[in-house]
Amino acid sequence: MNEKIAVVDDEIDILELIKINLKKSGYIPFVFQKGEEFLDFLEKNIVDLTIIDLMLPDMDGLEILKKIKENKKNLPVIILTAKGDEFDRVLGLEIGADDYIVKPFSIRELIARIKAVLRRVNLIEEEKDIIKIDEDFLIYPKRFEVLINNEKINLTSTEFKILLILIKNMGKVLSRDEILDKLWGIDKVVVDRTIDVHIKNLRDKLKDYKYHIKNIRGVGYKFEI
Repeated sequence: MNEKIAVVDDEIDILELIKINLKKSGYIPFVFQKGEEFLDFLEKNIVDLTIIDLMLPDMDGLEILKKIKENKKNLPVIILTAKGDEFDRVLGLEIGADDYIVKPFSIRELIARIKAVLRRVNLIEEEKDIIKIDEDFLIYPKRFEVLINNEKINLTSTEFKILLILIKNMGKVLSRDEILDKLWGIDKVVVDRTIDVHIKNLRDKLKDYKYHIKNIRGVGYKFEI
């Protein structure tokens, strides 16, 4: 895991309880009793999720939430507060909170909610990175996966990297040397004809989509739709 989680609450016992259990669950906690202290920290540091109490000694938790959403729109926020009225819940969620938990709370439920929010955020981020050639040809760069007709295509890491290089330079003809440079840079220790072997294997695995990889005789290769 190792996700960084900031907790803002003026009750030291709650901060310690959450901090201990976050560590047990594999997270890296940062705890604050004041809103301004937390906002100063956030200007110079990156966290993956924030837990905020609405009733703090120096400022309203909703003001903190507004500032977060104005400046760091993608930072997920869980409100953890004794304010359980429907109005407060609706307001918090409308401003941009990802979840709302009312005190007293179960620490097991809090950890479960944290996991759920982070999982949802990760899925959203992953969806942004999908390369869609068409409805039946999808590439997931972060997962090193290619799906064709909902079937996972087993590419080697080199084949996958070559496919990404060609797609990111779509329509542009790349020489074998250029492909080698993008793969290994100055550390390349293979001859340029090795690229031909990798691309032949790659095209075989891409089945009906192999014709997107064009061989430009005497020049190199390009990916074309």
